[in-house]
Amino acid sequence: MPLSTHFSTQDESKLRAWLGDKAGELGFDGLRITDTQLGVASERLQEWLAEGRHGHMEYMQRHADLRSDPQLLVPGTVRVICVTMNYLPQESDFELEWKRLEDPMQAVVSMYARGRDYHKVLRNRLQEFAKAIEEKIGAFGYRVFTDSAPLMEVELARKAGLGWRGKHTLLLNRESGSTFFLGEILVDVPLPIDQETEEHCGSCTSCIDVCPTRAITAPYQLDARRCISYLTIENPEAIPVEFRRAMGNRVYGCDDCQLICPWNKFAKRTQLPDFAQRHGLGQASLLHLWSWTEAEFEQRHEGSAIRRIGYGRWRRNLAVAMGNALASPIVSYQDKAGIRKALGEGMATADAMVTEHIQWALEHSF
Repeated sequence: MPLSTHFSTQDESKLRAWLGDKAGELGFDGLRITDTQLGVASERLQEWLAEGRHGHMEYMQRHADLRSDPQLLVPGTVRVICVTMNYLPQESDFELEWKRLEDPMQAVVSMYARGRDYHKVLRNRLQEFAKAIEEKIGAFGYRVFTDSAPLMEVELARKAGLGWRGKHTLLLNRESGSTFFLGEILVDVPLPIDQETEEHCGSCTSCIDVCPTRAITAPYQLDARRCISYLTIENPEAIPVEFRRAMGNRVYGCDDCQLICPWNKFAKRTQLPDFAQRHGLGQASLLHLWSWTEAEFEQRHEGSAIRRIGYGRWRRNLAVAMGNALASPIVSYQDKAGIRKALGEGMATADAMVTEHIQWALEHSF
């Protein structure tokens, strides 16, 4: 389909090449284009919601109709420009990440959240990209997104050919594994469409087998209510007792299914300083993070995705991890004494939810 009567096939080809080059200049690592037809993915979303697997993420239910059709979200949309941006910090080392998970005194924060809030980074660059396109082809209708609206991002990116959906439900590609963010520009310009890519998971079930809480209930099936990322971030209530031991020392998110994935041996380090870890979040101990006051939490997480969970959930998550450290046979008596002291002192200013988690940590430490 031509862009207009003024665009020849050669013009379209040149524009497509320019889009890829410009995306690279702006720090994006991949770009593909697709239409708005989501097919059976919309039906699968409805089934997932009907089973209640979204937990407390009511926004998923509220805007399910918009998720099913980008044209309802932004009327006039005919194409979706999908991009990826690698986030793995330069200093990241998967072997060291596994070792930190085995050290109960360490506080493990998901790798994607150790730097600046990706929402802001991608949104600003997508907006800049859209403005550049406007300068190139003239005024057109568009809207940019990055995990900020009811949009089936993974499905659109898969359909556009940026990768395939892994059995853990994340997008995978052969060039950089799964350690990238997704962004989209919904446009009213009929750009040429890219082709889907083949799946390459084969018979591998590593991500399913490694999940601490068995949240991946079957290939391509995720029960968010069991997922540590959901429990530590989206869940506003008490963490169910049945999952507290399995959380280990994970205090914000969980990377296990990505750390174990064979395709992530190709994971690319980001070239952007925005995603470099801040405040030592890649090496921090539980006691160090527990020592932060609410004011310190707000200040140190300014511009971070972590800030949005609030101080209460942050302390809730840390209390569970500290309880697991108290129950660990490899933690020294001296370290356990330090944890008990810190938890006891924290009780004085804790709200009801954090208090319950502190009590659990102290009472179930043997």
